[in-house]
Amino acid sequence: MESGQKTESILKSRTGRVDFVDALRGFAIMSILLLHNIEHFDFYYFPPELPDWMKSLDRGIFSVATFLFSGKSYAIFALLFGFTFDLMDTKQAQKGRDFRGRFLWRLFLLFLFGMFNTIFYLGDILNVYALLGLAILPVCRLSDKALLWVAVVLLLQPVFMSQFVYSLFNPNYAPVEISAGKYFGLAALTQGGDSFIEMVKGNFTNGKIAVYVWSWFNGRFFQTPALFMLGMLLGRKKLFVHNPTSDKFWKITFIIALVLSLLYILFGRELIGLTQGFARRSLARSMNSWYNLSMTFLWVSILYLLYKAAFFKKVLNKLTPFGRMSLSCYVMQSMLGAFVYYGFALGLYRYTGATYSLLIGIVLFLFQGWFCRMWLKTHSRGPLESLWHKLTWLNYEK
Repeated sequence: MESGQKTESILKSRTGRVDFVDALRGFAIMSILLLHNIEHFDFYYFPPELPDWMKSLDRGIFSVATFLFSGKSYAIFALLFGFTFDLMDTKQAQKGRDFRGRFLWRLFLLFLFGMFNTIFYLGDILNVYALLGLAILPVCRLSDKALLWVAVVLLLQPVFMSQFVYSLFNPNYAPVEISAGKYFGLAALTQGGDSFIEMVKGNFTNGKIAVYVWSWFNGRFFQTPALFMLGMLLGRKKLFVHNPTSDKFWKITFIIALVLSLLYILFGRELIGLTQGFARRSLARSMNSWYNLSMTFLWVSILYLLYKAAFFKKVLNKLTPFGRMSLSCYVMQSMLGAFVYYGFALGLYRYTGATYSLLIGIVLFLFQGWFCRMWLKTHSRGPLESLWHKLTWLNYEK
């Protein structure tokens, strides 16, 4: 009897809303918005007529934003995607239900949201999450230890590392690879054009090919499912909930992530430079994914530890509305970004470098913050979150 009560208590503690998670998700959506603006929403164009001092400032801002957010913001989302699955799966387990079938339907709905988002933005990650989210289904009933091992194997980038080892013994190994840059270039022709319809066609053809090829060669096909699994483990262990055990975990994580990040920054290029040919390329891809992983956990640990202080908690909680409406905000960003930068509408890509784009991103961020606060005054969820929730539980017998 006591064992059953203890199990029920643990389940309940894992199904409540965690304020820090909403703030963390809000931070991720904010950083994605700022980064996407600087990148002109995957339309990389740098106005040649800007003065030299502005070009220099643009390069600095672009480099800093890339260093801080590129490859890290999406990874935070992936962690929280796995965390949310664990939360929902646990809640359904309390009711004696198997959530996996419903989750498969939920992934299909997410895929549809991604297809809608692709109308405006070729770099959509919702489709990628929906497809790679399938990896959760065969592993979600594994023990914590087994799940961690699967995640570790995926994080090691087995394909790239196999190619690296093979290349060491076969220096002439040079497999034919598809160029993501080629397809991004073709998509850019329609992004800069004056036809909305042609832009949409470009997003769904060359744009989709570019994104999937780029994701493969940047290790996302292995790293993303691994992050889902790590997010599930963080949920199982309640490590997003502030308590002495979580505090200790994130302090240790901070130290390890900081050391690994610094080692890569200081010695990563030199280590990669010791190799030649395809071995260098394979090692670079693997190490870059590991570096982004360490930086991701550095960000999460810093934000977790800051959240313990009353002042920083108050500041980070300003991002909570974004976190509660992250899906709506993400799609809204794509719509606004396409309108602001692409050729069919305002076409500001012609005039804005990273500096001006960052300012535009801040304005859009403030607008979205206002919208989220106003919406949540009368609704419990964002518009797309409500639709996703209702469709997820369609024909659900309570």
